[in-house]
Amino acid sequence: MIWPSIGITAAGLYLEKLAGYLLPAHLLEREGVRRVAAVLPVALLASIVAVQVVATGHEVHLDARVPGMAVAILLLARRTNFLIMVIAASATTALVRQLGWMA
Repeated sequence: MIWPSIGITAAGLYLEKLAGYLLPAHLLEREGVRRVAAVLPVALLASIVAVQVVATGHEVHLDARVPGMAVAILLLARRTNFLIMVIAASATTALVRQLGWMA
């Protein structure tokens, strides 16, 4: 069941990439298209990270990763250095696990 899904996804991604080459340049130079293209990768990455943090199989599972992600979001909003943000989020997750607040 998973191989057809992988094949369909791969074909869709290939067609999407091909469409970028086949579309006329004046369509891709529009301001609206540029704005969407600039924020779309960030939105997709954020959604993948959020799903990985709170999902376990087919269930939502809140554990110590949630406070770590909250710290990362707060530091990101303050435009903190990426390395500091990752270290702080990891330390928060480790501390929450160590204290046993959220297994």
